[in-house]
Amino acid sequence: MKERLEQIAREAAEAIAGADSMRKLEEARLRFLGKKGEMTAVLRGMAAFTREERPAIGQLVNSVREKIESLFTQAEALFSRKALEDRIKNETLDITLPGKQAALGHKHPITLVAEEIGEVFLGMGYEIAEGPEIELDLFNFELLNIPKGHPARDVQDSFFIDENIVLRTHTSPVQVRAMLSGKLPIRIICPGKTYRIDEMDATHSPVFHQVEALVVDKGVTMGDLIGTLKKFAESIFGGDTVIRLRPHHFQFTEPSAEVDVSCWECGGKGCRVCKNEGFIELLGAGMVNPKVLSMCGIDPDVYSGFAFGMGLERVAMCKYNISSLRWLYDNDIRYLSQA
Repeated sequence: MKERLEQIAREAAEAIAGADSMRKLEEARLRFLGKKGEMTAVLRGMAAFTREERPAIGQLVNSVREKIESLFTQAEALFSRKALEDRIKNETLDITLPGKQAALGHKHPITLVAEEIGEVFLGMGYEIAEGPEIELDLFNFELLNIPKGHPARDVQDSFFIDENIVLRTHTSPVQVRAMLSGKLPIRIICPGKTYRIDEMDATHSPVFHQVEALVVDKGVTMGDLIGTLKKFAESIFGGDTVIRLRPHHFQFTEPSAEVDVSCWECGGKGCRVCKNEGFIELLGAGMVNPKVLSMCGIDPDVYSGFAFGMGLERVAMCKYNISSLRWLYDNDIRYLSQA
């Protein structure tokens, strides 16, 4: 038995010395110390010895096992030290090299336009008002002079949660809430998300953004509306921008108008951007319908007001010459970084 244990010790020492990687070292460990290894086989053979012989043999087996384990521990330490030295060598940081600049994010064109419009109206003394995106039918339609069954609802295909709750189709409910508060005068803009059942195409999306404005005070006229729109258009599209009003119909304003701006590309002469018309349609506007004022608790004989609204996507497409609404939602950083 002694000769067998000395042979195992020699072979283990040779295998450890010849291991050139942690994988081979682990293979050697399994060969000599594993459950099916050489030392385990010796221990199983202990049954062949008498009770008097077993203590001496067991002591010899443990001595050889401890010697082999010590050799494995020393070899592992050498491999670990070498791995650390290699890592330090490979990961050395040259502090004289120029630093790598981290890539910065970029604001989305819709965000840029919303912030710019907000700055324009804050500069004119307006406040920013917000409201819930899940609205009551009362605020989204009825108090805007669009009762149930009215044809005007047809152009605002809506996501109804139940008969009286809807995802707002415009930010006009924020205006309604402002009028119902009873705090006069009112000068607010209402930016936010809106929802309509539209299929995604070059000019439509089921989720889009609007910003609307409302002014209610004594003596407000159509001239005030036109002056405000002119100031807005010049601030966003340039000082030479001209606006044009065309008669239209909205249930919540009377009189109402569609508002165009002169083409920034050709200055109104006609080009591919404006389809040779010289103007580009931008928003809807008008004087607040006296019936809407009355339903919101405001005396139309004392107060008057104007309102207008526009899609932020529409403004962004005009301002940045974007031909398809889809591009605003594709999340392609290469495209967004051009803004």
